[in-house]
Amino acid sequence: MVKKELNSRELEAIAGRTLEHYDRHAEDFWRGTRDHDVSQNMAALLRHIEGAPPFTILDLGCGPGRDLQAFTDLGHVAVGLEGSARFVEMARAHSGCEVWQQDFLKLDLPAGRFDGVFANAALFHVPTQELTRVLRELRASLKPRGVLFSSNPRGGNEEGWNQGRYGAYWDLVTWRRHLSDAGLVELTHYYRPAGLPRDRQPWLATVCRRA
Repeated sequence: MVKKELNSRELEAIAGRTLEHYDRHAEDFWRGTRDHDVSQNMAALLRHIEGAPPFTILDLGCGPGRDLQAFTDLGHVAVGLEGSARFVEMARAHSGCEVWQQDFLKLDLPAGRFDGVFANAALFHVPTQELTRVLRELRASLKPRGVLFSSNPRGGNEEGWNQGRYGAYWDLVTWRRHLSDAGLVELTHYYRPAGLPRDRQPWLATVCRRA
């Protein structure tokens, strides 16, 4: 079945409703995620960046700022990007980092600025029809041979509303196709949480380099 193309009004509604959900539940989200251990994901990004640290990292969908603080504590220069106004306030207060308020579907990024982009549990909010475009914009924000890390809940390429948020749940084949179309070369991928059977690993993580 061919999926219906979303028009600009529908895309704005998807972004607006999803961000309203996060604004409304910001404190609960922070309490539920502030102790999550994503050190494996951060290490995967940093390990593949070439050159000498400190690195300049864009934390895409930085939420309340947990990972901004962690990158800063490691000695890197971290910049956050977040669509939720409440999260932007919280991230600035928690991390002291520069945080940009931007909708993922309307990015305005400097060209060639970042050694790495850390998109942890973020890009699955992008409707599939917009995904390659958004990935190309992220690619353009990377320095030559810069690295994009992404972790998303995987699925069978279904998408739609889930508990007040819009999400797209891609399999590895589909995700790889969009990365390739955006000019990104896969370096590695893995499933999370580590050490569990595949059917209990709902997260797909990939590390890619700007071609």
